[in-house]
Amino acid sequence: MNISTTSPSKTIKQQVLRIISKRKAIKARRLRIGSNLSNELGFDTVDVVDIILELERNFHIVIPDEVPLATVGDFVKYVASHAKAA
Repeated sequence: MNISTTSPSKTIKQQVLRIISKRKAIKARRLRIGSNLSNELGFDTVDVVDIILELERNFHIVIPDEVPLATVGDFVKYVASHAKAA
C-alpha cells in the first residue's frame, strides 16, 4: 500500500526530469532538485515556457503564470501536487 504513494511520485519526478532535460539536451542525471534553470543550466524564458506547456499537456494540469518555478524541484513539487489523477 505504501508503494502506491511513492511510485507515482517517483514516476512523476522521472517524467518531469525527462521533459526538462530534453529541452536543452542535458542528461537527466545532471539535473538536481536544487538546480536553478536559468542561473545554473542556462535556460531562458522561452525554454521555461516550453517546459511548462509540455508539463501541462503531459499531466493535464494548468500551471498559472504567478507560480514561482525556478528550480527543478519547484517543477517536480508543483506537478506532483497537482497531477494526482495521473
